[in-house]
Amino acid sequence: MLYANKMCVLQVSEIYYSIQGESSFRGEPCIFIRLTGCDLRCSWCDTEYSFYGGKKMNISKILNEVSRFPCKLVEITGGEPLLQKETPNLSQSLLNEGYTVLLETGGHKDIQNIPKEVITVMDIKTPSSGEAEKNNWDNLKYLKPHDEIKFVIQDRNDFEWAKKTVQEKLKKIENLIHFSPVFKKMNPHTLSKWILNENLPVKFGTQLHKELGLP
Repeated sequence: MLYANKMCVLQVSEIYYSIQGESSFRGEPCIFIRLTGCDLRCSWCDTEYSFYGGKKMNISKILNEVSRFPCKLVEITGGEPLLQKETPNLSQSLLNEGYTVLLETGGHKDIQNIPKEVITVMDIKTPSSGEAEKNNWDNLKYLKPHDEIKFVIQDRNDFEWAKKTVQEKLKKIENLIHFSPVFKKMNPHTLSKWILNENLPVKFGTQLHKELGLP
């Protein structure tokens, strides 16, 4: 077990309670810990406010804040949470308190030090993001069976690129793979038809929280 030091400090953008809009936990109540900072600049990013600012909080204070909500599902997100060296400690502390922990990452930072019980939801950046060259393909070696992969699709070029990636780079991967349309830029119905027409082994999903007008 990773040693969890509750006095370790992280830069936190916000902590809030909402509906989980993505992943296999879509639709479930969830507590979100959004960490500050990101070294990517995806063209369709919807959380630019988390790039800077926030406040320093030690893990004990974060746990206290999280405990205010009537929920045992927590997602650590960003920004890019793996930019902060204490994120594995935070993850382990939450696990020790009995939480189911999701960690959403952009896929360019090394994931091998994430505690094994954490469910990592790893992006693979498509061409329209402007950051596809940053994908860390070595991370595929460190995916645990319960981890999930997500492609955000903006257009047909993204879809064809993602399809080729699934068929070639991910052909031996048994992890759940999501295809998600960029909100208000990719027609969800169109993407769903492309998936059906190509008979791809992926799960289609929209951002439920945005459809509901929630954080």
